Amino acid sequence: MTIKEIQFEIIEEFAFFDDWMERYEYIIELGKTLPEIAPAYKTADNLIKGCQSNVWLYAELKEDKIVFTADSDAIITKGIVALLLRVYSNQTPKAILETSPDFIDKIGLKENLSPTRANGLLAMVKQIKLYALALQSK
Repeated sequence: MTIKEIQFEIIEEFAFFDDWMERYEYIIELGKTLPEIAPAYKTADNLIKGCQSNVWLYAELKEDKIVFTADSDAIITKGIVALLLRVYSNQTPKAILETSPDFIDKIGLKENLSPTRANGLLAMVKQIKLYALALQSK
C-alpha cells in the first residue's frame, strides 16, 4: 500500500468520529497496538529532540524499505507515533521523502494538540524524513 493510500485510509477512519474526545481515545488505542521497541534502541541517540515526552524512534533498511520502531512514555504521544509508523514504516526512502504528511492537517490533528505536542509531532515527522534521507544512499 502506498503512503497516499494509507493516509486516505486514516482520513476516512477519523471521519467516523463525532468529536475530538473520540479521536483521542482512538489515538490512545493505536498506541496500545504499537509493537514494543527493543531496549537496545531506547538510547539517547534515538530520542527525538523537541518532544515534551520521551519518544524513541529507530529506523533500519530492510529490502530497500525503511522499518521504523518507536516508543513513548506518554499515551497520546505513543498513539501519534503509531499513526506515523503506520504511514511511513515499510516504505522506500524515496516515497517517504516525496510524500508530505497531508493526513495530519486533514484530520485536524495538529490543531487539536497542545502547542508542545504539535511541536513534538513536527519533530517526529522531521526525524522520519531525516532517516529516509540518510538511508536513501544505502
